[in-house]
Amino acid sequence: LIYRRRKRGFALSSLSSQFLEGRALFWGTVPFHVSLLLVFCGHLLTFLFPRATLLWNSQPVRLIALEVTAFTLGATALIGLVTLIVRRLTNPRIRAVTTPMDVVIEVLLLGQVVLGCWIALGYRWGASWFASDLSPYLWSLFRLAPETEAVFALPWVIKLHVAGAFLIIFLVPFTRLAHFIVAPLDYLV
Repeated sequence: LIYRRRKRGFALSSLSSQFLEGRALFWGTVPFHVSLLLVFCGHLLTFLFPRATLLWNSQPVRLIALEVTAFTLGATALIGLVTLIVRRLTNPRIRAVTTPMDVVIEVLLLGQVVLGCWIALGYRWGASWFASDLSPYLWSLFRLAPETEAVFALPWVIKLHVAGAFLIIFLVPFTRLAHFIVAPLDYLV
């Protein structure tokens, strides 16, 4: 990512679109990016502060509010992503600059968002079990001493979601997803 940013800055752009270029892009880009950013921040905060998350979730009203908000954000991200995928498939100019890796990443992102919504609906109180089961697992990875017992005990859909996240993170440097390191700052300037 550092090499691409310093040597090939434009290669980090999303290429196929300009920031808020049109109505269709607006209704796909804004809901997708804002929702995804908020969901990511929620995951990150739970990872970094699992005890605080569990303390917050100890009040049922706050836990329910968190769960409803997280699912709503996931559904909004799904709507935005589907809008962007439809735009990619129906706009000839966008199709002309679409690479096979763009399709792979969009399919992976779609799978991640669908799995996330499925988990939110089918496996309630995700913020609590994320804090108690997945946070210690992720911290164990950073310590280079993986403790996989908790993850192996989780349902397959959650394991698939975790594996999908690792795959997307692995692919970031090789795809246009790397545009997040330039964020919309270049566009705004």
